[in-house]
Amino acid sequence: MSLTRRDLLLAGAGAGAALGLATVPAHATGARRPFGRHGSPTARPSDRHLYVDPHGRGDFTTVQAAVTAATGSGWTLVLAPGTYRETVDVGSDRTDMTWIGAAEDPRSTVVVHDNAAGTPKPDGSGTHGTSGSATTTVRADGFTAHWVTFANDWLRADHPDVSGTQAVALKAQGDRGAFLHCRFLGHQDTLYADTRSLDTFARQYYAHCHIEGDVDFVFGRATAVYEHCHFRTLNRTDLSGAPHGFVFAPSTAGANPLGYLVTRGRISSTAPDAFYKLARPWVPSSDPTALPMLTVRDTWLGLGIDAVAPYANMRDAYPWQSMRFREYANSGPGAAITVPENRPQLTAEEAARQTRRAWLGDWRPCHLP
Repeated sequence: MSLTRRDLLLAGAGAGAALGLATVPAHATGARRPFGRHGSPTARPSDRHLYVDPHGRGDFTTVQAAVTAATGSGWTLVLAPGTYRETVDVGSDRTDMTWIGAAEDPRSTVVVHDNAAGTPKPDGSGTHGTSGSATTTVRADGFTAHWVTFANDWLRADHPDVSGTQAVALKAQGDRGAFLHCRFLGHQDTLYADTRSLDTFARQYYAHCHIEGDVDFVFGRATAVYEHCHFRTLNRTDLSGAPHGFVFAPSTAGANPLGYLVTRGRISSTAPDAFYKLARPWVPSSDPTALPMLTVRDTWLGLGIDAVAPYANMRDAYPWQSMRFREYANSGPGAAITVPENRPQLTAEEAARQTRRAWLGDWRPCHLP
């Protein structure tokens, strides 16, 4: 019997090869050392370390219980390998929190749930909506995650009666949010890189991450850098033709000079050739003055990207040509420039100003010089 994508997700590290993910060396964790080299409840590196293990060997068995207990700033949560089926909300008062997947392999530590925008709320007060569908919501500044999978395994095929198919794995809203060697798995609206309010500019940094989905699966108004990340577009059996979806849907505020920067990454696909657009601009009804910005540079684009027409409109009133979409020095078959007006390019002078350092300003995530 063949495994479904959900089966592969829940299979953990052993499913990595089937999902097409590179092997990540992991430090030893097991029955006697579920937290690896990151201490334990009896050997804490500091009194602001908490340990989470679904099998009861830590301080808490759920991530949310540990977040709730970690009042104030500067806590570290060490997560033992396992599947944590729950929703998690990191409030804005939990600043400078760090999550560490103890196995140092994101396939081993999975935080997952299955709400969609159209899923009814338990209290009967309506549906969750896009933001409410998020498995994990991070409102706090200074949040860092290492080696964790954030997933939403809600599937259209299981809910043919639901029209609100947005299903967010992570909604990040804080400034100075860093996600290192993490995975983000979903279908529509997988990674919501956003801000807490329209007039707040939140910087986020994603490095060596794996992000997959189909419709607008990286979206929002954050000032975000995606460096050395792998974006994977999924095949859709519910559609017979192109497009299957869009990788990016930024909604950058008009007053923000910096939106999404994708650098030194790659985009692969399980869908037929040219069945995906690189991006479309999202101008939400709550901010009709939005001016979405996306730069994709020094990145390999596979056959799944429509090289002839890589951009599309979300609404005709906001054509993509009027937005801040640019490319520079990309490679691969999906980056071929066959219709130049469809692929606006940076000049070398402009490219010199569109870098990770320019995006992050005076903030240096922990592993950067």
